[in-house]
Parts: sequence; C-alpha cells; structure tokens
Amino acid sequence: MSLPPDVRKHVALRLLESVDPQEAFDLASESWLRSDVAAAYDALKADPARAIPADDVRAGFKAKWSTRS
Repeated sequence: MSLPPDVRKHVALRLLESVDPQEAFDLASESWLRSDVAAAYDALKADPARAIPADDVRAGFKAKWSTRS
C-alpha cells in the first residue's frame, strides 16, 4: 500500500494478466469439489432424509427464474 495508486493499479493489472484463466478455474473447481461438494455428499449419506426430490428442485428453479422475465 506504500506504492502510489497508479503504480498499484499497474502491478495489479500485470498480475491479473499473468494468471491462466483455465488453470485458475480448474484449481477453484477442484477445491470446491473437495470441500463443499464432499461435505454435502457426506451429510446426505449420513442422513438420506435431507435429500430434496429432483422435481422439487426443478420447480424451485422454475419459480425463481420465472420472476426474472
């Protein structure tokens, strides 16, 4: 934060340019699968009553998206 704002902006933009978007996506996806998805799977296996029927999920999506048009 000791750099002038224009220099910080330049450095930040250069750092963003150096990131491979596909690699960043792959790393984020892998992390999400290993943490959030794995925990949800374990919770569902431990208590199958937590499952939401697919028809209910679809109906919920349909209701949510129908309000957006």
